[in-house]
Amino acid sequence: MPRRCAITGKGVMTGNNVSHAHNKTRRTWNVNLQVTSMMSDALGEPVRLRLSAHGLRTVEHRGGIDAFLLSTPSTKLTSEARKLKKRVQKAVAGGEAAA
Repeated sequence: MPRRCAITGKGVMTGNNVSHAHNKTRRTWNVNLQVTSMMSDALGEPVRLRLSAHGLRTVEHRGGIDAFLLSTPSTKLTSEARKLKKRVQKAVAGGEAAA
């Protein structure tokens, strides 16, 4: 499983440690990933995602997972988020038809 946020696409970054003597060694900066369950109102069930802390704040700021997915263009989402967006769109369309 890659170390990548399912919403924002943030991943591991690489660079150099530089000592006082200016010796360079490779290092990585990992993403602060959290496995979280977010309640989807359209689906009526919790959705489990691996999000970065920044991605989690972004989703909450936009009003929840459903609002975030519906307002974000599909080209800016990861493949996992695109699949979830299609499920949410289908559930919203089905709910409007029943009402």
